[in-house]
Amino acid sequence: MREGNLEAPTRHPLDWQSESFYDEAKALEELERVFDICHGCRRCVNLCTAFPTLFDLVDASSTLEVNGVDKKDYWKVVDQCYLCDTCYMTKCPYVPPHTWNVDFPHLMLRAKAIKFKKGGASFRDKLLSSTDAMGKLSTIPVVVQLVNAVNKNGLARNLLHQTLGVHKDRELPEYASREFRSSAFTSKKFEMKDGKNTPGKVAVFSTCYVNYNEPGMGHDLLAILAHNEIPYLLVEKEACCGMPKLELGDLESVRSLKEKNIPGMARLAKEGYAILTPIPSCTLMFKQELPLMFPDDAGVQAVKDAMFDPFEYFVLRAKDGLLKKDFKQKLGKIAYHIPCHSRVQNVGQKTREMLQMIPDTVVTTVERCAGHDGTWGVKKEYFDNSMKIGRPVFRALAAAEPDYVSSDCPIAGRHLMQGMGEEKKQAEKAHPLTLLRKAYGI
Repeated sequence: MREGNLEAPTRHPLDWQSESFYDEAKALEELERVFDICHGCRRCVNLCTAFPTLFDLVDASSTLEVNGVDKKDYWKVVDQCYLCDTCYMTKCPYVPPHTWNVDFPHLMLRAKAIKFKKGGASFRDKLLSSTDAMGKLSTIPVVVQLVNAVNKNGLARNLLHQTLGVHKDRELPEYASREFRSSAFTSKKFEMKDGKNTPGKVAVFSTCYVNYNEPGMGHDLLAILAHNEIPYLLVEKEACCGMPKLELGDLESVRSLKEKNIPGMARLAKEGYAILTPIPSCTLMFKQELPLMFPDDAGVQAVKDAMFDPFEYFVLRAKDGLLKKDFKQKLGKIAYHIPCHSRVQNVGQKTREMLQMIPDTVVTTVERCAGHDGTWGVKKEYFDNSMKIGRPVFRALAAAEPDYVSSDCPIAGRHLMQGMGEEKKQAEKAHPLTLLRKAYGI
């Protein structure tokens, strides 16, 4: 056995449709094997609360080894993992192709899937992960004003805290009075210019969050595409990408959502479109998680190959000499947080590269998990941990004394502003797409 690994990490397809995947006894054996490796290494202790939970269990056991931990306590570790993938991509020296074959996030996913299949998901968890249903209900005229008012009302939030388990202190995103897809130009035509690195036309998968919560981000993306004379269209039909259901372990719902999204997107991919989503988690779902769940699905693989993070696309477009740099406004100091689901795409810091092209703009990058995740940091039992994980990020961002605080993940951005508190001073929260549009003066 060799110690450590310097090879690029690879991932095996997720064997989630086999009976053995849901065999709890076999899963517990694999948890013990991997936990023992983690205990012997402890390199990930500062990433999140899953690893400290594991190591505390070991240190409190009679043997001071994993074999002294009661297996029912393994679930305490599983519950602390929100599948950010950072341990796999940045810390673990034993990921495949190492012979120890450690894929901690996908092992946690397997455990979550077993728990879900046994009925271990609460009504709250199922509700919070049903982003389309929540969005459609909450954006009904009149209802939207009521929902937003409730989310800001102390008495109502105390009630939600006690009954639904949504932490009373978590600042929640508002719902938009008008959905993005109903207010956006569905397509614009320009002369198509393919580059060496980029297709010359774009299909936009708008995402639940942009559609129901922050449609301005979607309009910013379309304005930037139009300014650069890139022909675009909106994906005709879309459902949730499936990431919230994946994090819950509800893999059958992930399959159902895949069957709604992939056929139309695969057709666009085969027609030569680059596919962009404004939310890193959604991009990652189509780039990595669905391809690993459905390795033999030609449509899923076609979408994977056509999928770009917006700033990945823009930077490659610039390398092709096909991106305008007629910036009209400087942005000053930007404290930029790169979210985990951007890092895991393994394309580098493309948002930072793009923002640094803007004259008289200084970008301070913080590359560390902020601790919110999609719904994890909303829940009353995890809120304090999410703020604890984010504390070093809050401090690093505030130290830059920025004009803008920005993250590709808008939920992380909101979490960061809440965590910075008074330290944010006069800083304004703005998504990188909003900043790029502002720099263009459009």
